[in-house]
Amino acid sequence: MSLETLWLALLGLLLAGYFVLGGYDYGAQMLSPFLGSADAGPRPDAGPGAGAGAGPGTGTGPDGRNAALDAIAPFFLGNEVWLVAFAGVMFGAFPHLEGSLLSGLYPLIVAILAGLVLGNAAIQLRGRSRGPRAVKVWNALVVLGGALPAVCWGIVVGLLLHGVPRRADGSFHVGAGEVFGPFALTCGVATALLFAGHGAAFVALRSEPGTAAAARRLGGTLLAAAGAAGALALVLSLFGAGASMTRTGTSAVLFALVVAALAAGWWFLGRGRDTLAFTATCLATALPVLLIGAGQYPYLLSASTGGGITVDEAVADGATLKVLIGFGVVVVPLILLYQGWSWWAFRGRTGRRHPSYF
Repeated sequence: MSLETLWLALLGLLLAGYFVLGGYDYGAQMLSPFLGSADAGPRPDAGPGAGAGAGPGTGTGPDGRNAALDAIAPFFLGNEVWLVAFAGVMFGAFPHLEGSLLSGLYPLIVAILAGLVLGNAAIQLRGRSRGPRAVKVWNALVVLGGALPAVCWGIVVGLLLHGVPRRADGSFHVGAGEVFGPFALTCGVATALLFAGHGAAFVALRSEPGTAAAARRLGGTLLAAAGAAGALALVLSLFGAGASMTRTGTSAVLFALVVAALAAGWWFLGRGRDTLAFTATCLATALPVLLIGAGQYPYLLSASTGGGITVDEAVADGATLKVLIGFGVVVVPLILLYQGWSWWAFRGRTGRRHPSYF
């Protein structure tokens, strides 16, 4: 395996890992008003002011807790390390891709980062709010902080599958016409629904019986809706208004695997098999990254008019890649070790036996 192939695989692994881990964060945030208080009840250690403003319409139990946010609480900040690592690999190993991709998709990248900051701040500050109005405002920002990046990531996926417009000087640029085109918007909606279903599967895996049952019902509906949106994207592609793939056979196989993963997630959620359902939704959220990489190969960034930036054009020189090996050898195993430790340390279902994280 060449160094170029190794770094390309690592780039895809980090982005797929972020879609899997960040995806359930976004999903739990979007579902927090609906899965917030199924098992709520006063905590023994709850103070006299606990749960101020909690109750119907707030997505919060009488003790001020939210079951969906409790499920992701130990993980959501750590999961963003995968996005930072992805950006680091892209900057170091694929500098020509970084310049074209970030400048071409600038409005969407800014929206994603704004959603991340907004969602993270709202999750941590909602527990410090006083009064029902403040609680509702923070809860709305939590949902927006999950929905905005989810939709924008989906639009980015749609644009990469379709091809990004290229100017006469060779630069890439995305305008409102491309962002709000039918295929990009369909991919945005499909990704948001997929992440929400993925989040529901994670909440079902982590929560007490009442919340888990509600998450299974909601997750099954969301995965079915994601499948319907994916089917619409396929129809648009078949009529020449959607994805433009260089390897149609590989793309067809990968799309079929996404459909199979969605169907498996829906099936297992309906039968209370939470671990298998979550495994299936993990596959469904990771496979779109492989669809972009393998289906568009040898292009890393395709132009809507044909051609684009190939792997050989985007990658750094061999000497730089050798220097960067230390990053991959040290940092990536550390990320995996930390992720495994955090999952082990916070294993099991959440509930009133745990202290509130926020």
